[in-house]
Amino acid sequence: MYELDREKFGSFIARLRKEKGYTQKELAEKLSISDKAVSKWETGVSQTKRY
Repeated sequence: MYELDREKFGSFIARLRKEKGYTQKELAEKLSISDKAVSKWETGVSQTKRY
């Protein structure tokens, strides 16, 4: 199964967010999630459940 590289994904999200001129809070509001979730994605801290 394919595993996502959290650091690369985080860098990708941060780069796109900054290109659009959004703060983490603005992006979070557009996605209806918390700004803490965006921060975790960008730093690679976010954990996924494994079954």
